[in-house]
Amino acid sequence: MFRRRLAIPLLLLVALAGVGAAVYAQLESGDRGILPFDTTDTIESGTVHVDVGGADSQSARLAGWRMAQRQAFRLLWSKMHNAPISQAPNLPDGTLDQIVSSINVDRELIGPNRYIADLSVEFDRDRSAPFLGVEGPQVTQHSGPMLLIPITVTAGTETSVEFRNAWQRAWAQFHTAQTPINYVRVSGLGGDPLLVNAAQTSRPGRGWWRALLDMYGAQDVLVAEVQLQRAYPGGPARARFIARHGPDNEVLGGFTLTAPNSEAIPAMMVQGAQKIDAIFAQALADGRLTRDPSLNLPPPPVVEAQVSAAPPPKPANVANDYQVQIVGNDVTVYNFAMAHLRTLGGVQSAIPQQINPNGTSYVLVTYHGPIAQLAAALTARGWVVDFSGTVVRMHPSGDKPPPVPPPAAPATPAPAPQPAPVQNSGAAE
Repeated sequence: MFRRRLAIPLLLLVALAGVGAAVYAQLESGDRGILPFDTTDTIESGTVHVDVGGADSQSARLAGWRMAQRQAFRLLWSKMHNAPISQAPNLPDGTLDQIVSSINVDRELIGPNRYIADLSVEFDRDRSAPFLGVEGPQVTQHSGPMLLIPITVTAGTETSVEFRNAWQRAWAQFHTAQTPINYVRVSGLGGDPLLVNAAQTSRPGRGWWRALLDMYGAQDVLVAEVQLQRAYPGGPARARFIARHGPDNEVLGGFTLTAPNSEAIPAMMVQGAQKIDAIFAQALADGRLTRDPSLNLPPPPVVEAQVSAAPPPKPANVANDYQVQIVGNDVTVYNFAMAHLRTLGGVQSAIPQQINPNGTSYVLVTYHGPIAQLAAALTARGWVVDFSGTVVRMHPSGDKPPPVPPPAAPATPAPAPQPAPVQNSGAAE
C-alpha cells in the first residue's frame, strides 16, 4: 500500500518534467527565428538575370555584377517614372559603385569562364535619389503600425514563426522602404511562437488582441496566409495567397502562384510577399485598413452625480470651542488672562486644561462667534494676539498684563412719573 501511494506522486513528477522539457525544447529550438532586415534606407530594383563570360570564374563573376548594376538601375528608373526601360539613362560604373548599397544573390551558377545568376540590387536612397530624378521618399501616405502574422498551411498543418520557413523568410527580407504599410515583423525568437501563431488569428477575444497589439507596439493586425500544395516531393508546387485584415480575418484579396519545383518555392514566396503587399497598399488607399472599434478600450461607465442636499445654514450665534494659549513668565499674567477671558462678552466658558505660570498655559474657551472676533476682542483689551485654525495665542505687550476693565454699573431704573396736582377752578362758597 505504501509503495502504491509513493508511486503516484513520482509518476506525476515525471509527467510534469516531460511536459516542461518539451516546452523548453520548443522554445530553445535552434531551427527557429529570422531577424527582419532593416531596409528603410535602401531601394531595391528587383531581380535581374545575367549570363556573361570571362577569362576565369572571378572575372566572369565581376562582369556579371557590373552588368547587374547597370540593368538594375535602368529597371528601377523605369519603375519610378513609369516609362519604358529604353528611356532610362546609362550611368558609368564608377557612379553605380557609389550608389549601390548591396547585391543579393538569389541564384548563381559559376563555371570556369562563365557566370549565370539571378541578382537583386539595392541602391542607397539618399545617394541614388538625384540620379533617379526623385528626392526623398516616394510614399506620401503611411499606415499606422501593423502587426504582420505570416501563416503557412501545408500538409494540413498551420505554422507561423514556430520554425523557419520560406514564407517567414520572404517577409523578413521584404524591403519596406517602398511600401506605404508600416509593418511590425516578428523574428520568431523568445516568446513569439507562443504569442504570434496561427491559432491566435482565430481567437475572437478582444482583450487578448489588445494586449498583444500593445505588447508589440501595433495598432492593427494583418495576416498573410499561403496555402502550399506540392504535387510530389521535390516536384511542382501550387500556392494560394490570401491577404486578411483585423481580428475577424477580413479577406482583402488573394491570388495563386505556381513553382516548377521545390527550388523555385523561395522565389515564389518572395513574389507572393510583393503581391500581398500590393493588396494591403490598395486597401489602405481605399480606406479599408481601419482599426476595428472593438479593439479600443470600452469607455468607463457613466456614474450619475448624486445631488446632495445643501447643509442647513449654521446659526449665527453658535458656540465654538477654541484653544487659548496664555504665554507668561509669572502667575500674575495667567490670572489676569483668565479674568479677561471670563469677563469677555460672548465667552460661555473658560476651562483650564494645563496651567504653567512660567510658560504656556492652555485653556479651552467656548465662544459665541468666529475665532477672528475672539482675537479682536482680546486685542482690544490690550493683549498681543495671533491665531491660526482654532488656536489663539495671547501674551502681554510688556512685563505686566493689561488691567481688567471694571464691571459695567447696573442700569438704574427711571423714576416713575408723579401725578400732576389738581387745581381748583373756583373759590369755596
